[in-house]
Amino acid sequence: MGSQETLLDLETFEERFIEANRGKPLFLIRFQNVQGMNVQQFLEYLRSEVHSILNLTDVEFCFHMMDLNTLLMGITPYSTWQGRDFPNIDSAVGRFHDECASMRICYFDFGVARTQCNYISDSEEILYELLQASEKNLKDNLTRWSWTYFNRANTYIAGAANEAMIQPTISYDPHRKTFTVKGGEVFVGGGIYENYRNLIQDIPSDQDLNRIELLILEKLIIACENAPGLLKFNISPQSLIDTFSQPEKVDRLQRLWIARGLESKNIRFELVEKPYEERRYSLKDVCESFWKWGVSFAADDFGVKSQSHQVVLELGIMIKEFKLDPISFRFKANEDQIKFLDNLAFIDYCKRLADNREAMITAEAVEDYETLQFLMEHQIYQYQTNILCGKMPIDQYKAEFHSMSDLPEEVVKGIIQEKGPEMWKDHSSNIFEIARARGLVPPNGASAQ
Repeated sequence: MGSQETLLDLETFEERFIEANRGKPLFLIRFQNVQGMNVQQFLEYLRSEVHSILNLTDVEFCFHMMDLNTLLMGITPYSTWQGRDFPNIDSAVGRFHDECASMRICYFDFGVARTQCNYISDSEEILYELLQASEKNLKDNLTRWSWTYFNRANTYIAGAANEAMIQPTISYDPHRKTFTVKGGEVFVGGGIYENYRNLIQDIPSDQDLNRIELLILEKLIIACENAPGLLKFNISPQSLIDTFSQPEKVDRLQRLWIARGLESKNIRFELVEKPYEERRYSLKDVCESFWKWGVSFAADDFGVKSQSHQVVLELGIMIKEFKLDPISFRFKANEDQIKFLDNLAFIDYCKRLADNREAMITAEAVEDYETLQFLMEHQIYQYQTNILCGKMPIDQYKAEFHSMSDLPEEVVKGIIQEKGPEMWKDHSSNIFEIARARGLVPPNGASAQ
């Protein structure tokens, strides 16, 4: 994408801005209502000032005149932006806008749109989304409305890839009586994970959650480059249907994770508990497109009365994991005998389903050793729990994965009985790290199975 170009026709703009930069973050800036200079003068002013505006040299840009009142500017890096070098273009353009007005150079309205890496969608679809989002952002800037489609998402999830976190899944080996990390559930946001949750909660009812989920999914896959073990990504059934109804989009996503050094057998989509509609395409058909590449699925917060139960019936052997809702295994026999027996029956039901599909059952939010023992006695051997291992950055997970293995049960029991309540409150606790620090296991751990 040559920065020496002036105005491009729409087809060339789309090719040079989007198609030629597939896999890179893209920013589209829409300038309207320019006053104080004509559009050609404004374009030349932008070209001469763009590096100082963005405080970047590693940047390419091109322009398209959409109509007499609208100038489009596409921005993307020459190579890539990592970590602290990732620009806040929204803020930079806002500062430029204010400086132009205060110095009486010119006046204009603007809207910014962005997409994280655009592997999955085709160029026309990306351009359409960017045009829509930039127009909406411009209107929102005019009304000073707090929510903007891509702009607000940028505030929550833009930044370094290593901001992604993982909640490890720990598996118990009943024969060797040891605990080993096998993988985990990946989250966006890292230390600002709360912001990711706020993002989902803040999306107004008239916004397209599916596009936000796609943005998050792409960012997570990039963040997980060369990560070992089973990597689990949350996605709603409706997003899966709407985004991947065309098999070629599944193929594009597959090429993305291959490029990041991830194996299909290590990727699992957790289908979250949300209603969905099957109009033109069924969930099963879409999932089969992933299944052929080796991707498996999990039913999140599984319960007899939940919609995830219907997902289980629909997808059959493609479901390789049932994630139990915490309320289903907080067993207090002395408090409610009937509920206790219902829970026992439910566990037995889950185990039979899992056996039929050669699937695993994962218990989430195991809060104490008593519950952990109960689950082990009932042959549930896979857990996501802060009393064993809290969330950690993906980079740390990759570095320590092989050392988080074969921790003897008696060591786990001793540490939990001493530090259990404290570890539950501390979401960064790592029982493998504690055991190594105390010399209870070799410094580098045993080799992973």
